Amino acid sequence: MASTSPLSAVRTSNSIVPPAGQPTRQNGRVRIGVLGAVELWGPDGSPVPLGGPRPRALLAALALSVGRPVPFDQLVDAVYGEEPPGNAQHALQSQVSRLRALLPDGTVVRHPVGYLLTIDPAEIDAHRFELLATSGRELLSVGDHANARKALTEALGLWRGPAPTVRLDDLRLSAVEDRIEADLALGRPDLAELRQLSSEHPYRERLRGQLMRALAATGRQAEALATFDDARRTLADEFGADPSAELADAHLAVLRGTNPARPLPAQLTSFVGRDNEIRQVTAALERSRLVTIIGPGGAGKTRLSIESARRMPEVCFVELAELGDGAQVPQAVIAALGIRDAGLFAGHELPDPVARLVSSLADRRILLVLDNCEHVVDGAARLARQLLAGCEGVRILATSREALGVTGESLCPLPPLAAPDTIRLFEERAHAVRPGYGLDLDTVGRICAAVDGLPLGIELAAARLRAFELDEVEARLRKLSHGDRTAEPRHQTLRAVVAWSWDLLDEDERTMAKRLSVFAGGATLSAAEEVCGLPADVLAGLVDKSLVEVSGGRYRMLETVRAFCVDQLGDEEEQARRSHAAYFLRLAEEAEPRLRTGEQLAWLAKLTAEHANLMAALRWAIGADPESALRLAANTAWYLYLRGLRSEGLPLLVGLMEAVGERVPEGLVEEYALCAISADLHLDRVTELMRDYGRTLRFPYLVMLWASIGTAEVITMAMFGDDPWSRAFLETAEGLRTLYYADLAASRAAFEQALGSFREVGDRWGIANTLDQLAGVAALEGDPVASLALADEALKVIGELGDVEDAAELQCRRADNLLRIGEVAAARAVYERVAELGTPPALAAAHRGLGEIARLAGDLDTARELYGRALSEYRPGPIIAAEIRARILCGLGAVAAAVGDADRAREHYQQARDEALARLNLPIAAFAEQGLSGGELSWDQAVHRLREHFVSPW
Repeated sequence: MASTSPLSAVRTSNSIVPPAGQPTRQNGRVRIGVLGAVELWGPDGSPVPLGGPRPRALLAALALSVGRPVPFDQLVDAVYGEEPPGNAQHALQSQVSRLRALLPDGTVVRHPVGYLLTIDPAEIDAHRFELLATSGRELLSVGDHANARKALTEALGLWRGPAPTVRLDDLRLSAVEDRIEADLALGRPDLAELRQLSSEHPYRERLRGQLMRALAATGRQAEALATFDDARRTLADEFGADPSAELADAHLAVLRGTNPARPLPAQLTSFVGRDNEIRQVTAALERSRLVTIIGPGGAGKTRLSIESARRMPEVCFVELAELGDGAQVPQAVIAALGIRDAGLFAGHELPDPVARLVSSLADRRILLVLDNCEHVVDGAARLARQLLAGCEGVRILATSREALGVTGESLCPLPPLAAPDTIRLFEERAHAVRPGYGLDLDTVGRICAAVDGLPLGIELAAARLRAFELDEVEARLRKLSHGDRTAEPRHQTLRAVVAWSWDLLDEDERTMAKRLSVFAGGATLSAAEEVCGLPADVLAGLVDKSLVEVSGGRYRMLETVRAFCVDQLGDEEEQARRSHAAYFLRLAEEAEPRLRTGEQLAWLAKLTAEHANLMAALRWAIGADPESALRLAANTAWYLYLRGLRSEGLPLLVGLMEAVGERVPEGLVEEYALCAISADLHLDRVTELMRDYGRTLRFPYLVMLWASIGTAEVITMAMFGDDPWSRAFLETAEGLRTLYYADLAASRAAFEQALGSFREVGDRWGIANTLDQLAGVAALEGDPVASLALADEALKVIGELGDVEDAAELQCRRADNLLRIGEVAAARAVYERVAELGTPPALAAAHRGLGEIARLAGDLDTARELYGRALSEYRPGPIIAAEIRARILCGLGAVAAAVGDADRAREHYQQARDEALARLNLPIAAFAEQGLSGGELSWDQAVHRLREHFVSPW
C-alpha cells in the first residue's frame, strides 16, 4: 500500500515556478526545482525539506526525465555515485519510499525497468525553462523581439545556480545568446555582459559576433574589428578552422557600417488595436517590395509602420518630415543608414548620393521605413524606384497621405480604429492623466466617433480630462464636428481637435508651442528655454496637455501638432527662426575649436544630436541672413568632415555661395574660403584672399581642404599658430613632404613628432592620420610586423570616430602586411570581405590585393582578371587613390613580364611610374622603376636613379 503523504490528493496543473526565487502562490500544486540546488515546494509555496544529498539526487534524476521511466542502474549511479552499497536496489527503494512521503500519492510510480515521475512537466523548472526558451527562439525568428526577450528573460530567471546537466548548460547559454539577439534588435545590448561571456566562452562564435555588433552599434568599429581578428586567430590556432559564416557576416556588417543604421524609434505609450492592419502590412511586404500606408494626418500611419517593421530582421527608419524638398531624400536615407562620405583622408570629390546608396545596399536585405513622404512625394518615389531597381534585397515601407505612384506599389489604406479599440485607447490614455476616473463607455464611444476614430484625436480628447469632465469633453467635440466637412473631413476634424487644445492653452503656453515648432528633430530643455524665451514649467504644461512628447531629455511635437503650431506663428516666424539660428550658431562656435581637443568625441556627440537643427538653421539663414549662414557653415564644416556628412551640407553650401557671390563680408574671409572650397565655387577669389591674408588661421584645417584642390604657393607659415594642433599639422605636412621624396628616416621622425603633438591635444583624426602614415613608412622600410601594429592602432582610433570607410582601407593595408609575412589565408579573407563593401577606393584596393595573391600563387590568368577589375573600379581621388592605381598597374606589369610580354610590361610600369611622379610620389614610382629594371634594382637603388634622372628635392 502506498504511503500516505501530507500532500496527498494534490493534483498537478500548468502553474510554474516564478523566476529567480521560490514560488509563493498557493494553488494546491507541488513544484520541483533542479536549476541550481534541488528544491521541492509545497502547495503554499513554502520549501519542503528533502534531507541530505541522496533524496535530492533521486528527485533530480526523476524530474529531469519526467514522464519517462528511469532505469534502476541509472538511478543508483545518480544517488550513490561510484560507490553504491552492497544491496543497491534495496537501498534505492528506501530512498524512493522517503521521497514518496513528501510527494502526492501516485507521483513516483514503479516501472518494470525502474521508476517514473508522473508530475506535470510544467511544475519542474527545467522543463518550464525549455518551453520558454523554445518559445523565445520562435518569437525571435519571426521578428517579435520584445516578446522574445520577455520569454527568454523569464526562462533564464528560473535558474538559481549551476546546471544539473551539460545539455541544460548548453541550452542556457543558447538562451542567453537568443536574449542578447533580442537586446541587439531592440537597441539595448549590454557590452559588459557580452565582454564577460566572450571571455568565458572564447569558442562561441555567435557570442563573438554579437559582441562585434554591439561594439559597432556604440561607435566602437575598430574594437569590433579587433574582436573578429582575435576570434579568427583563436579558431585558427586551436582548431585550424576559419570563422563561421555567421561570424564572417558580422565582420562584414561592421565593415559596411550596417550597425549604425537608425533603429525604429522607441515608443512611449502602448499600441492599441490595428492587429488586422499589421497582418495586412506584413502580408503586403511578403508579396511586394514597396508598401505604402496611406491615410490622413493623425490616423497612426507612423506607429503602424513601426509596429509592423519590428517583425523584420534588419530595419532602418528614415524621418522625412523635416526635409525642405524632394532632392534631400537620398541624403536623408544615407544619414539614417549611417553611411559616411569617403574616409577621413579622402579628397574633395563626392559621389552621387543615389549611387552611394545603391552601392551600399546592393547586397543587403533590409527594410527601409520612409516616414511622412507626402510633402516630398516626388523625391521619395524617384528614390524608391532607383533603389528597388538596383538593390534586390531592399524593401520599402512608406507612410504618406497619398500613394507614391511607383510600379508594383502595394497600398494599405489606414481606416479609423474599430469602435472597441477606440474605447480601449481612450480608457488607457484617460486613466494615465486621471487615474481612477469613472468612464461612461457610451459617452466615450460618442467622443471617439466625434473625432472619426483617429488615434491622435482620441489621445488629445482623453488628455482634456485633466481639466474637464467627460460630458464636457463630449459637448465640445460635438460642436467641433459640425463644421465644414467637405474636403478631407477626418483631417478637418483632427485639426479642430488640435485647435481646441490650442484654445485651452494660456498665453505663455501658446507662445512656447509656436516657437517650439521651429525646432527640427526636437529640442533639449535648455535650447527650448533660450529660443522660446520662456521657463521650463511652461514646456512642462505642454507635455501635460499631450501636445509635446519628452524622451531621452528631448522635447518634440507630433508632426500634425507641429504643423498646426507653425501656422500660428504668423509675423513671429522670422524672429523665432532667427532666435533658433542664433542659438545653434553659438553652439557650433563653441564646439568648433573643441573638435580638435580631447573633448572631441563629447562635442561630436552633442553636434550629432542637434544635426537636424543645425541643418535647419543653416537652410533658413542662407535665404534670410547670409553672413550668419557663412559663420554657421564654417563652424560646422569640420564636424561634417569628421562625421562623414559633407555631402549632406554640400547643396546648401552651393546655394549659399551662389547667393553670396564674390562679395566677402568683413571679417569673414576664412568662413568665405571654407564655404567656397567645399562648394567648389569662386576658387580664384579664394586664391586671392589666401595670398593676401597674412594672419593666423582660426580654422587651420582650411589649408588641408585647400591643398586638395588648390596650390601650395599661397600657403605661408604665418597662417599657422603656435598651438599644439597647428604644430602637429605642420609636422604632418613635413612628414608627407619627406615621405614622397622617399626620405624615410626624416619622414618617420616628422610623423612621430606629429603623433606626439596630436596625442597631446587628443585629436583622434590627427592621431589616426599619423599612425596610418607611420604604418606606410614601416612597410617601406621592410618591417611588416611593425606596420601591422601601427595600422591596428590606427584602426582602433578611427573606430572611435565611426569611420568605416577608412577602416576598410586600413584593413587592406593590414592584409598587405599579412601577405608579406606569409599569412595568405588571413590576407585573402580580409580582401574578400572589404571587396564586398563596394566602396572606392577600398573596392579597387581589395581586388588589387586578391590579384596579388593570385599572381604570387602562379595563377596569372586570375591575377590579370582581378587587376583589370581593380583598374576599372578605380576612381580619381586623393593621393591614396592614385597610389592604388599605380600599384595596380605595377601588378599588371608583373603579370605581363611573367608571360614574356616585355612590351606590355614596360607599358604598364612606365604608366605607373609617370603617374606616381606626377603625384610627386617617389616611393611608388620606385616600385615601378624596379619593374622596368627587370628586378635588377633594389627599391633604394630605384629611388636613387629616379632622383638623379627625374626629380629634384621638393
